[in-house]
Amino acid sequence: MSDKPILEVRHLSKNFDANGVLKDVSFAMKEGEVIVVVGPSGCGKSTLLRCINGLERPDGGEILLDGQRIDTGADLVQVRRQVGMVFQSYDLFPHMDVLGNLTLGPVQALKRPKPEVEAEAEQALARVGLAEKAKSLPRQLSGGQKQRVALVRAMLMHPRLLLLDEITAALDPEMVREVLNVVLDLAREGMTMLIVTHEMRFAEAVADRVLFLEGGLVLEEAPPKQFFHHPQTERAQQFLNTFEFDAVR
Repeated sequence: MSDKPILEVRHLSKNFDANGVLKDVSFAMKEGEVIVVVGPSGCGKSTLLRCINGLERPDGGEILLDGQRIDTGADLVQVRRQVGMVFQSYDLFPHMDVLGNLTLGPVQALKRPKPEVEAEAEQALARVGLAEKAKSLPRQLSGGQKQRVALVRAMLMHPRLLLLDEITAALDPEMVREVLNVVLDLAREGMTMLIVTHEMRFAEAVADRVLFLEGGLVLEEAPPKQFFHHPQTERAQQFLNTFEFDAVR
């Protein structure tokens, strides 16, 4: 893991009407690092990811990727080539088969040869256990399969940074593990990821560092073992106590 920050967030703020969703958020992450963002609903987790990917424009502060500001809205196309994002809603094109969904971005945005992209996509599908689904339409897939396709689609753009926003929230419990296993594999391979999740056991397993957000602020930042077993703030302790977490503690 390199010591050079790939992402720097400095004093970030975002307001919706009179509501300060993000108030003063600062952190940096290194290349190859996995940071998991946890906190109660409405604390600003998803808004943070949307600001980094350019889906929301911050009201204050700075976001830098490789030392260059990306929060000004000047070149969103270039930002999204480097910063991939996977949502809980899959967002697959319903009229295109799996292979078509996977190849569209690299061919159109990156101008890569279609046969080359198709070969890479087929290899990636095999890795996540979906080799036989290349010609299936999204409506023929389970929720877990759709989310694995969405992860593969993001990875085929070869992003510097991958943002994952509650990617298991819409899944039935039995489908969650198959998606989380793919993310764990990406972490082991050194993919830089910023992950929002309510899956606490997964967070402890995958994270190099945990950010605990509350009220638009980072109340606690710590390695996973410290955060989940010895939280330093009373508010973090209260938050963790809402989960059935005994097996991890």
